[in-house]
Amino acid sequence: METNAQYLESVRKQFLYYKILGEKAMAQLNDEQLFEAFNEDTNSIALIVKHLSGNMLSRWTDFLTTDGEKSWRQRDDEFANPYASKSEMMAAWDKGWDCFLNALNGLVPEQLSDIIYIRNEGHTVVEAINRQLAHYPYHIGQIVFYAKLLKQGEWDTLSIAKNKSGNYNDAKFSREKAIRNFTDDELDKLNK
Repeated sequence: METNAQYLESVRKQFLYYKILGEKAMAQLNDEQLFEAFNEDTNSIALIVKHLSGNMLSRWTDFLTTDGEKSWRQRDDEFANPYASKSEMMAAWDKGWDCFLNALNGLVPEQLSDIIYIRNEGHTVVEAINRQLAHYPYHIGQIVFYAKLLKQGEWDTLSIAKNKSGNYNDAKFSREKAIRNFTDDELDKLNK
């Protein structure tokens, strides 16, 4: 049971880390850049946010008792009809993340082997979490990469700065060995 509790704590930190990465990337752009797409086959950051929020609301609303693909979800619309403003986009971002994190934070270790459904396909709760642990960072990576391309001016790095790996490693190896999650330091840095 201790392993299940450790797993839940670890994934909570992982998801929070990626949430903050996305927010820090988007914060470096002006409002217009959030809605810019390079071509018809590319989604703007705003549409990626719309998709993430739609997915989170569908997957995690009553996720232990209802199918993760809700009848009210309009997935195709998540890639069209962008938000009217940055504030509307960020409200949707927060709503999706709040729904997801509340569901995740409400779990107890004994529920990890429970079966839930997504499009009538059974998943353990662990499998459902892992599915999203691959899906959400995939899109956060798109947001970060796209933001770096769109940024006009200097980019505030969100990871180890270019040509600074040695300094980063020196700082890590100067500390005593300990069991800790890599996100502990990263979340502290990103929250500053």
